Amino acid sequence: MRAHLGDRLVVESTTSGAARRDGEIVGLHHEDGTPPYDVRWSDTDGVTLVFPGPDAHIQHFGHPRPGAARRTSPHEEPVSVGGPVDPGDIGRRVAAERRRQGLGREETARRARMSPGYLSYLEEHPADPSLAALIRLADALGTTTAALRGGGTGLPPGQGHALLHPRLEDLGEEECRSLLSTHGVGRIAVASSDGRPAVVPVNYEIVDDTIAFRTAPDSLPAAAVGTEVAFEVDHVDDAMSRGWSVLAVGRASVVTEPEAVRGLAEHAHTTPWAGGERQMWVSIRPTSLTGRRITAEDR
Repeated sequence: MRAHLGDRLVVESTTSGAARRDGEIVGLHHEDGTPPYDVRWSDTDGVTLVFPGPDAHIQHFGHPRPGAARRTSPHEEPVSVGGPVDPGDIGRRVAAERRRQGLGREETARRARMSPGYLSYLEEHPADPSLAALIRLADALGTTTAALRGGGTGLPPGQGHALLHPRLEDLGEEECRSLLSTHGVGRIAVASSDGRPAVVPVNYEIVDDTIAFRTAPDSLPAAAVGTEVAFEVDHVDDAMSRGWSVLAVGRASVVTEPEAVRGLAEHAHTTPWAGGERQMWVSIRPTSLTGRRITAEDR
């Protein structure tokens, strides 16, 4: 008998009138997946150490899709049985959060008490890890299981509660430049053709301390050309109720020099998420760069 985290242990009744029991395997004691197991019983929600008898069998959690890798124990390396497949949503979120925090797979796996091979499998193949594994991953990454599952992705950030003792601090220019980084999604504040103010998100690049983004000549962001505009980027950490924002103010102009346009296009990290024909490059050279950060007050 071999199992991995998330499998179900089913104990059939051998006595007339007795109910069968089942529960999720939430702990392994041997690297090869052999008994005993820590089992969280579905009828009591309690966890006990179980040495399965002849009346018990394992229900393996999930089955690989055709062409996917065989799902193995968290202590085994996954074995490929076909061509490459796209990672599932959970795997993509785990990998993105891990990279955002600058963590390697080895360190993340150590924190989550799972093998690097299993973490690699989760990130690279469609998978639905057990709740126990997901809880450990969320704890290792400083986030929540709901966030890793994609819960709340359709809601605006900042749904969490405010810190008990928050501290709002101003950021210096150098830190603001660092937070702007090399690219991402920012918001440009412009006046529309009817004079009304508008704020529009755009994919941007940073080139020699200049903000650049692509748009279409007849689009709302194009209205920024020839005017002084505000450009804002921010990050909200819902799990920790923290965040920062950076505001750049400067004059927007069209990039017309062919060599400069070609260089921007060649080194752009992504095409505009909005799609369509957006080949007009607009640059903003900040004359003012300010920012603020919300953190927990030192006590």
